[in-house]
Amino acid sequence: MKALVTGGAGFVGRHLTRHLEDMGDTVIAVDRHTGPDLLDADGVRSLLCDVQPDAVYHLGGWSDVGGSWQTPHETFRVNADGTLNVLQGCVQARVRRVLVISSADVYGRVQLSELPLREDAPLRPVSPYAASKIAADYLGLQAWLGYGIEVMRVRAFNHLGPGQTNRFVAPALAERIALNELEGREVVPVGNLTPRRDFTDVRDVVRAYRLLIVHGEAGEAYNVCSGKDIAISELADRLVAMALREMRLEEDQTLQRPVDVPVLRGDYTKLHKATNWEPEIGLDQTLADILAEWRRVVGVPVPPTY
Repeated sequence: MKALVTGGAGFVGRHLTRHLEDMGDTVIAVDRHTGPDLLDADGVRSLLCDVQPDAVYHLGGWSDVGGSWQTPHETFRVNADGTLNVLQGCVQARVRRVLVISSADVYGRVQLSELPLREDAPLRPVSPYAASKIAADYLGLQAWLGYGIEVMRVRAFNHLGPGQTNRFVAPALAERIALNELEGREVVPVGNLTPRRDFTDVRDVVRAYRLLIVHGEAGEAYNVCSGKDIAISELADRLVAMALREMRLEEDQTLQRPVDVPVLRGDYTKLHKATNWEPEIGLDQTLADILAEWRRVVGVPVPPTY
């Protein structure tokens, strides 16, 4: 299978490219540095017509939820107009299968009685990012209903793993812990620890993406999640427990978002029925891999284990 991956240099894109190649696929991975800007409709169309992929994984776009509050217009244009340009290019290039990556943030503020969230749950966006992802999600549905492009929409819950930028909670905490280990400090600054999130290892997530391209039903939305939620405080405590020296968490008001969705937990039953996918990598292993990476980045001399 020949696959085109947008956002190929990003966190998920790198993992996805590696997984697709391991599965024997031919992969053309592009990003804003090696391919056309997502807002360049002519450039995107030309790329797709030149490559003629069997499948497109559209990962490219704005991924910083917190940052979307400062740049709502840019966030919306990149995620909505960018997705429209990719889908219109797929129509012109007659691409058969497309995976549009949306987000669990589209569900927004939910009630405990609604958990775990299924794909038919109401969409109640809280952040500018979430609103932009709803637009991208429904553009994917329109491409199927209006043009017959076999589009599957993924509503990915929080995913994490090696290679993720420190704009996200787990790598940000891991970097602070690694720096404390290096410099002898004890305090780990944290933002709001009360939200509960459903975390999945990125290496499990990309397995789900390829399985959906192969087995997913056109026009459908699929949650990719673990089916479990934990508080950010627990995630932080697990990381601190892995530190090489004693540390403590300390609240920092500058790390707070304007609004945080209190809880998100998904139901991946629909995905499992379509593909037989289940998460395989446990959270502690994921966090250990993230912390080990940040120790390498900052230069922590880790003692050998025997």
